[in-house]
Amino acid sequence: MAITEIIMPKMGESIMEATVLNWLKQPGDYVEADEFILEVATDKIDTEVPSPVAGYLKQILIPVGQVATIGKAICVIDANDDVPVEKKSFDASDVFHPEPDLAALTELSLGQNLDVSTDKSNPWVSPLIKQICQQEKVSQRELSEIRGSGMDGRVTKKDVLNFIAVRNSKRMVASGTLSQGPGLRLPGDEVIEMDRMRKMISERMSDSKRISPHVTSFLEADITSLVQWRELNKAKFLEKYKEPITYTPLLFMATAQAIKDFPGINISVEGNYIVQHKQINIGMAVALPNGNLIVPVIHNVDTLSLVELTQKVNDLSNRARKNKLTPADLEGGTYTISNIGGFGNLMGTPIIVQPQVAIMAFGVIEKKPAVITGPNGEDQIAIRQKMFISHSYDHRVVDGSLGGGFIKRVSDYLERFQIELDL
Repeated sequence: MAITEIIMPKMGESIMEATVLNWLKQPGDYVEADEFILEVATDKIDTEVPSPVAGYLKQILIPVGQVATIGKAICVIDANDDVPVEKKSFDASDVFHPEPDLAALTELSLGQNLDVSTDKSNPWVSPLIKQICQQEKVSQRELSEIRGSGMDGRVTKKDVLNFIAVRNSKRMVASGTLSQGPGLRLPGDEVIEMDRMRKMISERMSDSKRISPHVTSFLEADITSLVQWRELNKAKFLEKYKEPITYTPLLFMATAQAIKDFPGINISVEGNYIVQHKQINIGMAVALPNGNLIVPVIHNVDTLSLVELTQKVNDLSNRARKNKLTPADLEGGTYTISNIGGFGNLMGTPIIVQPQVAIMAFGVIEKKPAVITGPNGEDQIAIRQKMFISHSYDHRVVDGSLGGGFIKRVSDYLERFQIELDL
């Protein structure tokens, strides 16, 4: 009888846990090797998990709605296919109960020592929870009062962030900086609960504004030559490479070239340390049909040709809108761009994707009258293609000279656009 515990696989960089959305197989069902057995949601993406072995699903250890820890067992499969396992409904006694990490609890310092011998309310505290509590000065007493929504009463990231938000709101009410009340509801209003992705976006954007002091620089670029090149070549490009070429891959090229000139923008912050990244991995914000936002990443952008970039941009955009991205498509980003011009927006103040330190937004391209220098040095008025660029950066580690110099260099590459491509 070959009994195998199926371990929750690694889902991507920095992902330590995932929430079970749905079991695709039930106890007693036969499972083929590499067949999907459950759907999970991480803080980056929803995805399916395959079984590494064939056999009968004997036991589900993590029920729907509970959190599965990377590297821990999620179910049990009996590989002895001679004797089918009797089907049974899920029972609470089947749930896997992780042992408390006493050593980790002992090391936890939240303004005062956590006594693991007496703290019965929170049997397990993850490293992520420790970090959040340390940053937000959540004491041991406050932590012990948080009612956990996870398995076995475990306190989750959501529980801690909700506690911090309520605590901070109460403090603002007490100080008079926030009016107290449930919000504004008028006759005929519809109350709609945020979906899981919107809640995640809300948490991330709030975290980013809290972590990074944002500064935004603006610049208007004259990209007439780039627009002319695309208009002249887009039909030929589509015919030869079977890919429509948008402005996005061209923006990627200019941004990657500027990052090579200003490597100080291609960093992340870890506590009191700055991590300088060698790879140039640029994320692009993609608006989904349901109104949510996701940021797939193109890796090693500086090594790709315009054709390769176009293929990757189109592929990621299409799969994002069909919810077909994988965890690998979302990890490893070192910088992000957002093409808000697609919505007709002139400019914006984008929020940094943590732990990156900067993000750039490209506005709509518009024809405008502009004063230019004529062939003999005289001033002339001409119709030019103009675009606003905005650059938000983390003022903890990026000063105005770097943040402003970088956006100017991106603009220079776009304005002096020249490309040799045999179409």
